[in-house]
Amino acid sequence: MAQPAAIATLLQAAAAWRGEGGDRPSAQAMVSALLAAESAARQQKTPLAFEPLLGEWRLCFTTATRKARRRGIVLGPGFYMPGFVPAQIGFASDDPASNQGTISNQVKLGGLWLRFTGPCRFQPKKSLLAFDFTQVAVGLGEGRVLWQRTLREESVEDFVQRAIAKLPFFAFFQATPDFVAARGRGGGLALWVRAGASPLAARSARLAERQ
Repeated sequence: MAQPAAIATLLQAAAAWRGEGGDRPSAQAMVSALLAAESAARQQKTPLAFEPLLGEWRLCFTTATRKARRRGIVLGPGFYMPGFVPAQIGFASDDPASNQGTISNQVKLGGLWLRFTGPCRFQPKKSLLAFDFTQVAVGLGEGRVLWQRTLREESVEDFVQRAIAKLPFFAFFQATPDFVAARGRGGGLALWVRAGASPLAARSARLAERQ
């Protein structure tokens, strides 16, 4: 699959998953599109910046992995995340130019949510975002925390000094206003869609109002 077709497939998936119209591409088409987009990014060697990753992103599609003898990591079948168990990841930074910030990873079931948070840092040359979860919390509704715990005491300075090889990370290969895509350290691929209204849909609506 060529890169333009791959990006079109990922955009279609993002729009359909958000309920903005169109059919969702098949799981097989999604895996092919993600692999094609990743391959194109490697060939072009165009590094991503940290700032486009900032914000809240809903997990839309992901793949499983398995280890095979002599072949390393092998991608398993991919699947769309069910809407009744929303999973969301977020990146924030007071100074994006520093390539440092915080990460949050949350999953909801009904009104209950489980959230992990911690520091993150971005390596532009390889488009790698390394992170470490140091806090965990369980809550109800929008902001009611029922339980929280510190997983690890570590200063930001200590985290920055840790080798990326010893940290979990995402290798991002696409970052658009509507979606981001990456391969995790374990080898799986994932597509996240921006939480809230689609920037492209919002622009289209404004243009329609002017006509």
